[in-house]
Amino acid sequence: MIEFQDVHKAYAVNGQSITALQPTSLQVQPGEIFGLIGHSGAGKSTLLRLINRLEEPSGGRIIVDGIDVTALDAQGLRRFRQRVGMIFQHFNLLSSKTVANNVAMPLKLAGELSGVQIKQRVTELLSRVGLSEHANKYPAQLSGGQKQRVGIARALATDPKILLCDEATSALDPQTTAQVLQLLVEINRELGLTIVLITHEMDVIRRVCDRVGVMDAGVIVESGQVSDVFLHPKHETTQRFVQESEEDPDISREEEYQKVSGRIVRLTFLGESTYAPLLGKVARETGVDYSILAGRIGRIKDQACGQLTLALTGGKEQLAEQQLRDAGVHVEVLRP
Repeated sequence: MIEFQDVHKAYAVNGQSITALQPTSLQVQPGEIFGLIGHSGAGKSTLLRLINRLEEPSGGRIIVDGIDVTALDAQGLRRFRQRVGMIFQHFNLLSSKTVANNVAMPLKLAGELSGVQIKQRVTELLSRVGLSEHANKYPAQLSGGQKQRVGIARALATDPKILLCDEATSALDPQTTAQVLQLLVEINRELGLTIVLITHEMDVIRRVCDRVGVMDAGVIVESGQVSDVFLHPKHETTQRFVQESEEDPDISREEEYQKVSGRIVRLTFLGESTYAPLLGKVARETGVDYSILAGRIGRIKDQACGQLTLALTGGKEQLAEQQLRDAGVHVEVLRP
């Protein structure tokens, strides 16, 4: 659905060229939710805004649904942008317009529907985002979550194929964030929309994304399925995100491991194996004792997952590891 071919972006600042995005090649598949995560200044907002040319690329090609976006003239770009909805961090609603009129604005600008058709479309969209009873209110009368729902309805107004989310939940409290993310997942499933979202919060990626790209200094340093990237991070930037999301990110695990004896392994569980009583069974059959050094159980989108770091002592340690692998558990030896 979206393809970047050696796309890069630089800004001229005080006569100097500042690179925001290094030459990047990227593919986003139809119907998936693709996340971009990175700290401030990583280049993720620049990359997102290149998709619909809110930022002009300095070079490379951007292909969206078979259209070479970089080759479009002004008129072609206006038509193309009707196929791409965008949700903003700070809502960008018109304070002097009602909720209904904010949602209707893209349809009025497109000029393709009658007044009756626009009203019907707005009614459908407000019902989808759960704001039917707020149609005649103004943005100042709404909560942050409600404002973002208006933003989502407005982004869906022209029936786009792609939805771009620019830090759509960073201004919201945790409970409201969860509700908005669930709404995005429902929209993705029901409408088959391709969604690209950027965030600096790993929990957002875990909850909704199918694949993720990790950005640092204008480069996608690691990408792939969310479960692969965050359960088995390879690049130091990804490792920092994982560490920051843990309860005690300042604790040096290496120092903690020095306090225990035995073989140290990290077990990664996905799907059904997450809740299976494997450890006790393997311990009994192999005579291995284990101590739990660290662990977490959670979900990545719809899939249960977990990681445990264990110290193994006594018995047949390698047989125990093999039995765990045979049961679908990924075993990583941290210390032989």
